[in-house]
Amino acid sequence: MKPRSADGAAQARAVWAALRPEDRAWLLGLAAQAGPGGAALVGGAVRDALLGVTPLDLDVVLPDADVAALAAGTGLPFVFHPAFGNATVTLPDGRAADLVRARREVYPVPGGNPLPQPGSLSDDLRRRDFSLNALALRVLPDGRAELLDVTGGLDDLRARVLRPLHADSLHEDASRLVRGARLAARLDLSAAPELLSQVPAALDMAGRTPRLWAELRLLLHEPRPGRAAARLRDWGAASLLPDTALLDALDARRDAGATLPMNAYAAALLHAAPDPAGLAERLSLGTRPAALLERALSDTHFPDGTPERELRALLRPDAHAPLTGKDVLALGVPPGRAVGEALAHLAGLRRAGTLGSADDERTALKAFLATKAR
Repeated sequence: MKPRSADGAAQARAVWAALRPEDRAWLLGLAAQAGPGGAALVGGAVRDALLGVTPLDLDVVLPDADVAALAAGTGLPFVFHPAFGNATVTLPDGRAADLVRARREVYPVPGGNPLPQPGSLSDDLRRRDFSLNALALRVLPDGRAELLDVTGGLDDLRARVLRPLHADSLHEDASRLVRGARLAARLDLSAAPELLSQVPAALDMAGRTPRLWAELRLLLHEPRPGRAAARLRDWGAASLLPDTALLDALDARRDAGATLPMNAYAAALLHAAPDPAGLAERLSLGTRPAALLERALSDTHFPDGTPERELRALLRPDAHAPLTGKDVLALGVPPGRAVGEALAHLAGLRRAGTLGSADDERTALKAFLATKAR
């Protein structure tokens, strides 16, 4: 198997140079112990390196080596997963790196887990989701490195095109559709015609693909979740999520410098969902997004810049900032129980819908205090 591109040697040097020095040393050590096939860095690490980004997530395919024995030979902590024959190694800086024996995969049931079978490095690259994720930097035992491209991934990466590797790719695993949207949004990629033609098949399989919900949850962790959701809309897959206009608005707030956690995006989705509890369960969101949404919709005071205030500005644009204990004290109320009584009175008026502005609150508070002074 040889590099398809004429400038493969230059590309291999570029990938090697983009790696951290300690990662280069680790790969050289693996390759020296891994047998004649060496060790191949694959997938997103190679893609990111070619885009000028230092790879941090390392996935390594071993064409010949015993994965468990080689993981043990690193002297680093590791966990071996016998079902797929891979090991997760904890690097000295705490990052996790995956070691896997080269394999093929078949899907006994579309949407289910694939069945791994022994294979070559070429087989391993061809089983992947998109061509630009099927690139490999093979490091040989003597330290030489070569770039392998068996699916045309280099050309697609240059053209910024996202192309699935075979005609049934999204039917076999509908979660690839969401993963593709995440990648397309993050790396500014366009969808190849082959991808768009498979969207209906992916939607047909969505309900039978549990991994799809995990990918949708990961979408909320993207730098710009709204942008990723927009890719799904543009590709004809808007039905996978409720209305995502609020995600776009939150992206705009992030672009303006706001600090917004993943839970803020999750809360926005719940607000738009016909069945918030059902969506939270499918996405395994836990209770925090719903609690954040409840706080954002309340009249409780939250400081500027908090997720509650950012969400409230979108969900209740006409809402005013309620008076606080500091405001009550400024009107001459002595510290203590009287402040709490004043705030409770205002909270009751807010729930009744009789306060439309901060000025209304001050007027109501002064009237309340006047009755107390009699």
